[in-house]
Amino acid sequence: MPFCRVGHYQNAGDTGGNNGIGIYYRTYGHGPIKVLLIIGLAGTHDSWGPQIRGLTGTETPNDDDDSGADGRGPGEDGDGGCNGGIEVCAFDNRGMGQSFVPTKKSEYTTKIMAKDAIALMDHLGWRKAHIFGHSMGAMIACKLAATVPDRVLSLALLNVTGGGFECFPKLDRKTLSIAIRFLKAKTPEQRAAVDLDTHYTEEYLEEFIGPNTRRDILYQEYVKGISSTGMQSNHGFEGQINACWTHKMTKAELELIRTAGFLISVIHGRYDIIAQICHARRLAEKLQPCAKMIELHGGHLVSHERTEEVNQALLELINASETKISPHDWTNLTKETSGCLVTWMSRRRTDADGGSSPCFLFSILEKLHLCILYLFGLFMLAQEYGRRALRRIKPVGVGASVK
Repeated sequence: MPFCRVGHYQNAGDTGGNNGIGIYYRTYGHGPIKVLLIIGLAGTHDSWGPQIRGLTGTETPNDDDDSGADGRGPGEDGDGGCNGGIEVCAFDNRGMGQSFVPTKKSEYTTKIMAKDAIALMDHLGWRKAHIFGHSMGAMIACKLAATVPDRVLSLALLNVTGGGFECFPKLDRKTLSIAIRFLKAKTPEQRAAVDLDTHYTEEYLEEFIGPNTRRDILYQEYVKGISSTGMQSNHGFEGQINACWTHKMTKAELELIRTAGFLISVIHGRYDIIAQICHARRLAEKLQPCAKMIELHGGHLVSHERTEEVNQALLELINASETKISPHDWTNLTKETSGCLVTWMSRRRTDADGGSSPCFLFSILEKLHLCILYLFGLFMLAQEYGRRALRRIKPVGVGASVK
């Protein structure tokens, strides 16, 4: 089985959190253009199936005999040449699928997981690659890009947020119901049912494909997939949740990405109830002039719901990067669209004598909303742990005393 032992490719100062971790990966296709796919929370490498097919034309993993020990074909230097095909690598993050599962939460952060991905690039012999990430995988991709910007050819962030409070979903009746069902899901059938409502829009699920709705078809596929890989372990799930919750991109890290010169696509479903699109827009605006914002009619798993559009956007990003298109020609964002979010602090200072600016009020309302979401999250966690504690309590049988 193809594993990367991350500790073999890290310096002594970078080995914190690996503890002999092995990352399971598969490669697809052949060619000088290299693409690393980083999946999100509770996802496995094959969740990238529609993109693997779209980029390489196949979903059959490369045979070990078809490549050298370093994962490269003859004459391929890993620098992403303009000619030839595409080789893709997708892998299971630590804590999921066939990769190793650390037991300590501290061994799950987006920075540590980014180092896993960098070690995998070293293992494959890829000096540079196009880095594409979805959800938590996009957070990891950001950390990777900030850590080794010189090894990134382009960056695609699908359904991304800034981590922490931004991981909380919209607060409404639907998401409350989904959250409760998610916490209660203990079987592949229960998990599949709630995952569908989390990943896709209602209209997409209720479309008929022949005599059956897409919901019915996907439900069977999800149950089969979850049953084959198994439910994610508690250690893996709690660890990956910790990685999302503790994720934060500093101004210095964002500046490293913004000034590195590679092109960026931020791709998002307008009706994503998990990663709200406003956070993705803000991130794209902070990464000007290199970023393009692409909004599609879809949910959190927009890569499956709008496969053709997403694949086209990814191929356009690769082609634009390979042909050295200028960031200013790439971006579709204007200074006007980013001004409110990027410079609200300066506007607050300049408007101090004349009252609060609209951007300052927007920020206050946003922070209030995040606080409400935080309290809601604490309530849901307390409820779940309380329920588990009650289950552990067993009544003590008291028999008649013997004299």
